[in-house]
Amino acid sequence: MTTLEIWILAVGLAMDCFAVALTSGIILKRFKWKTMLTMALAFGFFQGFNPFIGWIGAKYFRHFIEHIDHWIAFGILAFLGTKMIIESFKKEEDRHFNPERLKVILTLAIATSIDALAVGISFACIGMTEFSEILNSLLIIGWVSFLLTLVGLTAGIKCGKAIARKVRADLLGGIILIAIGVKVLIEHLNACLLYTSPSPRDT
Repeated sequence: MTTLEIWILAVGLAMDCFAVALTSGIILKRFKWKTMLTMALAFGFFQGFNPFIGWIGAKYFRHFIEHIDHWIAFGILAFLGTKMIIESFKKEEDRHFNPERLKVILTLAIATSIDALAVGISFACIGMTEFSEILNSLLIIGWVSFLLTLVGLTAGIKCGKAIARKVRADLLGGIILIAIGVKVLIEHLNACLLYTSPSPRDT
């Protein structure tokens, strides 16, 4: 993946953080920087750390799946993207939680970073086998999640429910994840075709 693709992927992953932060901002109603920074740091940390956990797990099993790894990467991203799109059309139930409580913040941070765990598996599947290859990606994912959490909180506080009804963050994030999955699949299939096609000397 190129650096641009990593940034786009990071935005897609951070859409869950943005959506939750938007709702939390509506509940907070006013700027509470301690709570906002705590939430942004927690979301950014888990979004950046969970891909590493997923990558570690997949790395040691890569030799069992190397012939279908691109299909696995596509399947994971397509599944997550489709799931996000479907959920974006569901009606939101009233959320009775206090975003100022640390327990609530950590629970939300873990819940919104499950998708990032799966993306870490896809990193291993597309050939990122060294930690140095994923370090930059982890930092970008964490940083983008941190920033979009703050943006979501600020938007929720300032604009309230009006913006919550208009922004379909999950829909956008799902489309981004599926698009990247399709690109990964096409690139690997093209590489396989080039590798297996006969050379001019063979014809």
